[in-house]
Amino acid sequence: MKNSDPNWFLRARLKTRQLLLLIALDDTRNIHRAASELNMTQPAASKQLKDLEDMLGVSLFERLPRGMRPTIYGEAMIRHARMALTSLSKAHEDIVALKSGLSGQVDVGVILSPGMALLPPAIARVKEQAPMLRIGVEVESSNILLSRLLHGELDFIIGRILDEEARSGLLYEELADEPVCAVARVGHPFHTRTDLSLADLAGEAWIMAPKGSILRARCDQMFREQGLAPPSNVVDTTAILFITSLLQQTDFIYAMPTEVARYYTQARLMDILPIELPCRMAGFGIITRQDNLLSPGANLVLQAIREVAKMIY
Repeated sequence: MKNSDPNWFLRARLKTRQLLLLIALDDTRNIHRAASELNMTQPAASKQLKDLEDMLGVSLFERLPRGMRPTIYGEAMIRHARMALTSLSKAHEDIVALKSGLSGQVDVGVILSPGMALLPPAIARVKEQAPMLRIGVEVESSNILLSRLLHGELDFIIGRILDEEARSGLLYEELADEPVCAVARVGHPFHTRTDLSLADLAGEAWIMAPKGSILRARCDQMFREQGLAPPSNVVDTTAILFITSLLQQTDFIYAMPTEVARYYTQARLMDILPIELPCRMAGFGIITRQDNLLSPGANLVLQAIREVAKMIY
């Protein structure tokens, strides 16, 4: 097999059964249990694995005294096996949906701010054109969404690429950056201040994202750049329901993306304090896999997102 041969699997007659075996071995780390899961005999499973290793010219698993462990080659092959089988599963779902008069399934991942401000109006546009298109939405952090995208579980995501090394194999189309504001309960004493400064906020009780998060790092940096120590009276959490409840019952302050804050202020769950914070989150955008051919439904959702982004950003 030549490294540059893009169709080696055709000549090698790669079997779906072998891909399933790789995943079962990764899950169980045991050839007997993997064979049992696939209703195969252990000798048959061992032969299929050996045929695949001979085909590729590498060892995919280390044989240990108790079980097996993927090599670096095995980890690469397992990742692509999962992606291939996920793609085939989605193809079947699309066919079933089309036969039922629907228009397929699109799975989108999104971080919180565009998940509240950008995606809802974009989906509303799509539903006007394709009311039977099924759209799944997962709201999570960028790192979790990137992992799911790379495993083929999402069609595309709206988020950030936090690690430059993670850009390999991905396409990134920036949509906007993300300003941050300070919020507190409705009726908080600071809402009437006309001269509110960062120094006034530094000694107050704060709710903050946990240490290690981008938002926490940006907030701490904001105070230090003004010659101030970051707040020490802090509750660490990202649970928005808990944050909202704590804000309503106390005089705590919270820093959050402005687009998200506007949603909660419209619902009168909190108010934005009269101070412009010198703090912005890094830009976010549309992230897709280079090796993934998007369905017409996914392209329809992407186009709506681009159109809405031009209007609100």
